[in-house]
Amino acid sequence: MLSINWSDVMAVIQSIVPQLVVIGAFLVLALVLTIAVNKRTVKDGAVRKLVHSTGWIAACAALIISVGTMLYGPLNTLVAQVGGVRYQLSDETVSQTKQFAIDAEGEGIVLLKNDGSTLPLRSNKVNVFGWASSNPVYGGTGSGSMNAQYPTTSLIQGLNDAGIETNSELTDFYTQYCSTRPKVGMMGQDWTLPEPPASTYGDDLINDAKEYSDTAVIVLARSGGEGADLPADMGAIIKHERDYAPDASSSHFGSTEVYYNENSDEYSDWTPGQGYLDATKSERDMIDLVCSNFDNVVLVYNGANALNLSFVEDCPQIKGVVWAPPAGQTGFDALGSILKGDVNPSGRATDTFLRDFSQAPWHNNIGSYQYTNMSDYHVDQMFGSSDPTYVNYVEGIYVGYKYYETAAAEGVLDYDAAVQYPFGYGLSYTTFSQEMGPVTADGDSVSFDVTVTNIGDVAGKDVVEVYHNPPYTNGGIEKATANLVHIDKTKVLGPGESQVIKVTFDKEDMASYDSKGAQAYVLEQGDYAVSINSDSHTAIQSATVTIPSTITYFGDNKRSVDQTAATNEFQGEYGEGDGSITYLSRADHFANRDQALAAPGDTALNEQYKAGFVNASNYRQGMQDDPNATAITTGAHNGVQLYQLYGKDYDDPLWDQLLDELTLQDMGDLISFAGYNNAAVNAIGKPRQSDVDGPAALNNNFTGAGSIGFPASVAIANTFNPQLAYEYGEYIAQMAKELNVTGWYAPAMNIHRSPYAGRNFEYFSEDGYLSGIIAAQECKGASDNGVYPFMKHFALNDQETNRTNMLCTWASEQAIREVYLKPFQMSVTDGHATAVMSSFNYIGTQANCRNSHLLNDVLRGEWGFRGFVETDYYSGYGYQNANLAIRNGNDAMLATTQVQGDATNVITDTDNATTQQAMRTAAHNILYTAANSWLYANGAPQLATAPWEIAFRIVAIGGGVILALLLVLAIRRFLRRRAGPQGVRSDPGAPVTGAPAGGHPDE
Repeated sequence: MLSINWSDVMAVIQSIVPQLVVIGAFLVLALVLTIAVNKRTVKDGAVRKLVHSTGWIAACAALIISVGTMLYGPLNTLVAQVGGVRYQLSDETVSQTKQFAIDAEGEGIVLLKNDGSTLPLRSNKVNVFGWASSNPVYGGTGSGSMNAQYPTTSLIQGLNDAGIETNSELTDFYTQYCSTRPKVGMMGQDWTLPEPPASTYGDDLINDAKEYSDTAVIVLARSGGEGADLPADMGAIIKHERDYAPDASSSHFGSTEVYYNENSDEYSDWTPGQGYLDATKSERDMIDLVCSNFDNVVLVYNGANALNLSFVEDCPQIKGVVWAPPAGQTGFDALGSILKGDVNPSGRATDTFLRDFSQAPWHNNIGSYQYTNMSDYHVDQMFGSSDPTYVNYVEGIYVGYKYYETAAAEGVLDYDAAVQYPFGYGLSYTTFSQEMGPVTADGDSVSFDVTVTNIGDVAGKDVVEVYHNPPYTNGGIEKATANLVHIDKTKVLGPGESQVIKVTFDKEDMASYDSKGAQAYVLEQGDYAVSINSDSHTAIQSATVTIPSTITYFGDNKRSVDQTAATNEFQGEYGEGDGSITYLSRADHFANRDQALAAPGDTALNEQYKAGFVNASNYRQGMQDDPNATAITTGAHNGVQLYQLYGKDYDDPLWDQLLDELTLQDMGDLISFAGYNNAAVNAIGKPRQSDVDGPAALNNNFTGAGSIGFPASVAIANTFNPQLAYEYGEYIAQMAKELNVTGWYAPAMNIHRSPYAGRNFEYFSEDGYLSGIIAAQECKGASDNGVYPFMKHFALNDQETNRTNMLCTWASEQAIREVYLKPFQMSVTDGHATAVMSSFNYIGTQANCRNSHLLNDVLRGEWGFRGFVETDYYSGYGYQNANLAIRNGNDAMLATTQVQGDATNVITDTDNATTQQAMRTAAHNILYTAANSWLYANGAPQLATAPWEIAFRIVAIGGGVILALLLVLAIRRFLRRRAGPQGVRSDPGAPVTGAPAGGHPDE
């Protein structure tokens, strides 16, 4: 079923209302004239026919002119993209990227359990159980979808390609039960998990399977996508149960309804309190059935969200557990190679796998919470309405493993009872030793060597994980006992082979942000334990680094990664709140844990903060004019072309000459219609540039052209391999050039605050540093090759629930900086990112698409970012407004047509000097990024006429000529009729010449 976003349709219709009115008016006028001018009202037939002809000719001319104003006006961006050239990848690039997808998934697959060396498989024939084996997860929904023009390698095919024969009778059984995967994500979800009840297998099917092989592989999968979080309580979803045939092909895009259907009339798949990441009864029954008939069982989990795998310990027959994240176009070939033993798994877990989600610090503070006193800011949208909503990041800096490790160290958590597989955990088919050399901590850095040796019998790669444990003062700056500070990965090491990994990081990387005292990063004096670990919980070897005196990074003594020293920007209404939120503290052994981690109580927004809340209804409240602003120069003829700015500094004087050449219309087009493109400006020789979607691919949503889909971002992070991430960015750039793309809406680097977040597939990890180093290398790989990646979603956009419903996100300043902003800063400083996509949500009461503290003070001021910021998808949503956005650091609107009303993407205040200055700055930022893309690397790009323009010109010119001829013909016929048979004017009221009085000649 075709996906239709009705809000987009309405926006398109609204944008062309004036032209539609003109067309309608002329058509009505022509019709009225046709009806009104008849034999009764106008006796002169020549006049009558002339009026009819010219009326319809005028209507046709109005139609052509109006269509032209649509195509070159409000629909220009949309039509230019739909009517663009459809580019294709070369066969060589397709081959290379398919192989890279396999290699990346191969390093991103994590071996979680392997008792008795069950893996690699000892048999070339296996039974593959589980419905998901016939319909696995390749990516995410929404922007994470695979491009349909390239075939995908299925999980079963991946095993077969590796030489593993699979029981086709089982696969047929599953495909007959349900042939398609229920849709989740954008605008509608079906959370049904099709799994045949154990009673439906039958004795013959099981007996045939036992005869086929003594080995069983069970596949479970979970999908996720943009627009919705995974349900943490399936009880609420079951209320929406509907009549659903399990084998029916179904799509629910275009609907906001939530669907679920049980697999049996005899039982419910879920018990109260269970979430989508718990195993269903149908799954557990199937697992029990398999384990009662097979002694050698391997479980494969295919998904991006950390599943509750605690049931594995109840099933001794499950000797192997493999985590295979969404594999992209061809990545399941890697799964086959790993199960066969041709590839040695080397992935590490980017998230902590828990036994009991109820013990997680986020458990009571994810999902939908709505203010009770904000009805004044109510918003009606195409798919529902909402008052402002909120979410509290009450756990502070203790996100993921940092909580479990620290709480265990403080004695308030039974680690083994809470954690099944730690962050950074992963097994291999061989054994490695790691030896830490002498630590040097002179000057500003810490460095040492790690000698990694393969002491087993199989070649493979190993990961070096470095953590630090800082000194902590009770009641002082919040600090976790384990903090990842460096990662690296070896080459393939043969048995007995060694490699020396050189580890270097800055001492400032161990500093903590003190929001209450110094209001700066602080490296406190004391002993810091620096260790190499096999995972966040297990140290291999450690050393002590002593900081003799406290260093405060403030004023001129800034950190090396900062352009200006970081200081508080997110206090009060800008992020932390008014004190009514209790953030988790390590003080007195997490004494406030119960209070901090409880579900929110007071749901009314502080009245002081409410007074400063801004959405579209009162956006002018946030617009402060600069009394010193002056009108800008526009339309100058300085002869400067954009390609001349390639490689020049942002502050190069030539920029002023170029910017003077722009008209307000030029700047408005760059700002207001930046959706999926970077607009053309003929005056400076700038063609339209293409920016496309896809965290794991490049997908042109208009032409359908696209690239090979890579494994999900989780898989790339699981590799713990920065070099592979850089190659990922390089391959994205290679494909982008062949697809004529300059901008890539990725990578996405929000945090896996909860495993239930719907877009975890395109985010990297629960850890800010790991997310940062992988994201930065992807950015660098792309930007080094002339493609500008949009690091997104900036920032704290870590859940999908209420993401466009004015979601106020509250977090401590320390957590914001140490956890949530870290990947973005690393992508700027190390990844050379020059484009940013801001997020839908608010931080505190400030919408991120116009949050000057975030976009100007931090991004540009502290980090030195140069480039442009674009909104997430622009549909108004009751709070987006371009006038306000450009005054606060958001330069471009991700829109293709004009959004009407106060939440418009069009700059409406263009006579205002402050607005003009903001427009000029925004245009400078956009053009700086565009000019440094690959398109301008070899001089002036060609300004080609688009196919749709050629077609329209032919139609318009041809139509104009035809209408002109028709008008001439109508006039000539009128004149002939008026002249009569002998060329004399005919008067219908006078006697005919030569006729007897009172009669006609033939009478």
